[in-house]
Amino acid sequence: MATRYIPLALHHSPAPKVRHFALLAGIEASVRGTLISAMPLVVYDALGSAEATSATYFLAGLVALAWGLMVPWATRFVPRRLAYSAGCLLYLVGMTLAMIGTPASVPLALMCLAMATATTFVCFNAYILDYIERGELGKSQSTQMVYAAGPWAIGPMLGVWLHDWWAPAPFILAGFFATALLVTFWVLRLGNGKQIRRAKGPALNPLAYLGRFFRQPRLIAGWMFAVMRSCGWWVYVVYLPIFCIEAGLGDKVGGIALSLSNMLLFLSPLMLRHARRTSVRRSVRLAFGLCGGLFLVAAVASPLPWATVLACMGASVFLVLLDVVGGLPFLMAVKPSERTEMSAVYSSFRDVSGILTPGFAWLVLLVAPLPGIFAATGAGLFLAFGVAGRLHPRLGAARTAPLASHGTAATKRQPA
Repeated sequence: MATRYIPLALHHSPAPKVRHFALLAGIEASVRGTLISAMPLVVYDALGSAEATSATYFLAGLVALAWGLMVPWATRFVPRRLAYSAGCLLYLVGMTLAMIGTPASVPLALMCLAMATATTFVCFNAYILDYIERGELGKSQSTQMVYAAGPWAIGPMLGVWLHDWWAPAPFILAGFFATALLVTFWVLRLGNGKQIRRAKGPALNPLAYLGRFFRQPRLIAGWMFAVMRSCGWWVYVVYLPIFCIEAGLGDKVGGIALSLSNMLLFLSPLMLRHARRTSVRRSVRLAFGLCGGLFLVAAVASPLPWATVLACMGASVFLVLLDVVGGLPFLMAVKPSERTEMSAVYSSFRDVSGILTPGFAWLVLLVAPLPGIFAATGAGLFLAFGVAGRLHPRLGAARTAPLASHGTAATKRQPA
């Protein structure tokens, strides 16, 4: 009878809900939001040029890509809860190296932060696919955006201000949030996720599940959308602040612009509702097309720096829309038996974009000034606009009619 008075949470670990994952997403957004505008300034200050900054981000992207693809292999030997915890600790290591601030420590800091993001993102998406039903993925995405909206709106501007006040300050604050992320994760007791089936053979080589990925066109398309969306954000986060500095607008304009753009995350439920009323395909095409056009406007308007800033901020509206719906084509196509492996492939979009963006930026800067990066970004987004036209017309739309038991052509379930 005494067990009646033991708190329910101590009896068992309840199945995590959408709001629990949104809470984790919000705390991690506090970590990354505080660093996202301060880190490019630290790298630029330590290395002294846009070209060196691009090369450093390129190298960090290569390291994070290889690391992220190895996470599913590692979780065959290391429990997922420990892998997620290791990602949180990598955040702390990266912040410590960034506070040192030397030309040797800053690139290492960038690599550690990229590895931390890759690790937590792979594990987080595997947990999402374990515990959230397919029909709830859209709600989960938009709820995460709402929880992350405040940190993403305040963090970039706060990070720049703290960096100007005292260089280590943004890293100390982000370290506090990283510790809170680790503590919250253990309080929620997500464990190691659901086990679909017991492994009967040796752990898969990462190249094995890459082969399965390349045999599924829907996964390839969904991953490519995530890469191009992330490339747009890379340009907005890294190269718009550098453009503002070189154009004489100061080092705070980029952080303020990012904070204002991230306030749009509060509108993510409305964006998801619009996508459900129309379709994911139409929403994705609209976002890629208008975002690409505005980046081209930003390049053409570069003699008027404020016009370029406003055009990039306009493009960020549609990057937020892509944050809400752009990942659904991939997540809705993942097989339950491949959750962890395909989560690793999906999370690689951050690292691939972290390689492609500074790599192409470095090539562009060899033959053109910095606004040429905006033009190249616009061209890439238009490419994604074309590919999005091949998505299923009803992808993500609510199904209004039940399946008929006799399976007529009019009522058979269409592949989404």
